Amino acid sequence: MIRSYIGPLVMTVCLAMIILILQFVWKYIDELVGKGLSWSVIVELLSYVSASLIPMALILGVLLASIMTFGNLGEHSELNALKSSGISLTRIMAPLFYMAIAIVIGAFLLSNYTIPKTNMKFYTLLLDIRNARPEFDIKEGQFYNGLEGYSMKIGRRSKNSQMLYDLMIYDHTAKVGNASVTIADSGYLVQTEDKRNLMLTLYNGYGYSEQLDDNLRIKKNKPFRRDQFAMQQFLFKIPSSELNRTKEDLFKDNYKRLNMAEISKYVSDFKVTMTKKRDRVTKELLRNQYFKMADKKDTITPLNDHQKKLATLRINTQNVYDSLPLSEKSKILDVALGLARTSQTMIKTAAEIYSNDQAFMYRYQIEWHRKLTLSLACLIFFMIGAPLGAIIRKGGLGTPVVVSTMFFIFYHIVSLAGEKYAKAGMLPVWLGMWGSTFILLIIGIYLTIKSTRDSAILSVDTYLVAIRKFFRIGP
Repeated sequence: MIRSYIGPLVMTVCLAMIILILQFVWKYIDELVGKGLSWSVIVELLSYVSASLIPMALILGVLLASIMTFGNLGEHSELNALKSSGISLTRIMAPLFYMAIAIVIGAFLLSNYTIPKTNMKFYTLLLDIRNARPEFDIKEGQFYNGLEGYSMKIGRRSKNSQMLYDLMIYDHTAKVGNASVTIADSGYLVQTEDKRNLMLTLYNGYGYSEQLDDNLRIKKNKPFRRDQFAMQQFLFKIPSSELNRTKEDLFKDNYKRLNMAEISKYVSDFKVTMTKKRDRVTKELLRNQYFKMADKKDTITPLNDHQKKLATLRINTQNVYDSLPLSEKSKILDVALGLARTSQTMIKTAAEIYSNDQAFMYRYQIEWHRKLTLSLACLIFFMIGAPLGAIIRKGGLGTPVVVSTMFFIFYHIVSLAGEKYAKAGMLPVWLGMWGSTFILLIIGIYLTIKSTRDSAILSVDTYLVAIRKFFRIGP
């Protein structure tokens, strides 16, 4: 059983990895193309991505391989032969069940220890690639700002040469805005021999510039300067094409770069910080808004007996307020209204900060549960795929691919919905992350029970016979 299972498992996991890597390339293609990256950098980036995609590929691979293995056994009547010899389906599944447990353990170790490190390296490298200079590629009719201090636009370019036409160049090196502009009919762009500069030769144009004073400010009420030229050259310095590497410790506290123990410690410390923030706001409201207490810098002197006696007296504030003149009442109301508005603003601001902190903390808690759910999903999908293959009794890549894709999409949609509700605080984090697992576990148990009873609930022939009988088609 294990020998017949390993081949389809390796093949399906590799296919799933290829599909997921292609999806990544399609998503980040705009950030990778035109950067002048070497093959070593691209291979390094894809290797980091591959490590983070292994758990998801294992889920799909286990499901598809289980359906294929047991489908082949059912299609060639090997399951019937085993059952007729007194071996139950659960006993047939036992070796692969233990293998699925081993895969779960491996996937968990990978998710908890290896993937956080590769994620740190991946996002650091991706940030460096994003900050790398783009290749010098000017599109027609669009301003190009890839050269420091200049903004350039061309009307069109020659397809068979490096000739450019209808050029407009803004010189921003003085950092005073659009104070200098050059317009030319045509130009020729080449790279110098040392590959460090670009030489732009312009033909038949004009240069317009505002007059600047000694402080590099535009002179008011002064005529601008206009120059006409038959040929003019610009020398642009090309930024370094080397990829500057950022230190990985810059992102070490991100939730995707931590293992479960580190996430638990971070969440615990963050909860303490949130409690301190809330207590600080409460004390601030009591001190400065609800009760006008002495400032912290003031020295609080001990009360004498007379002051203690006055402090214990109960004062009827309504009677005191009624005894005041109308002008004093108006002042008191204005002060009270100002304090109330200030308190309301402080409470709203504190509530927003607390809500943002909670949303931030949810991301770490979600990542903690994800390491468990993705690993355990391998076992759940085996419990679905094995009885499905025994029920369908179709091998190959036809029916198994269709059925496994449907289950995988269902799992992915339910998982994304639960994660979204957990991030928004609409569901507890554990329920949002484990909901899809619970649903599929119930489905797996149901399918296992049906397959042990030789049910044909997913047999295509069963439904075709029912359709023929309903429409009275055929014999």
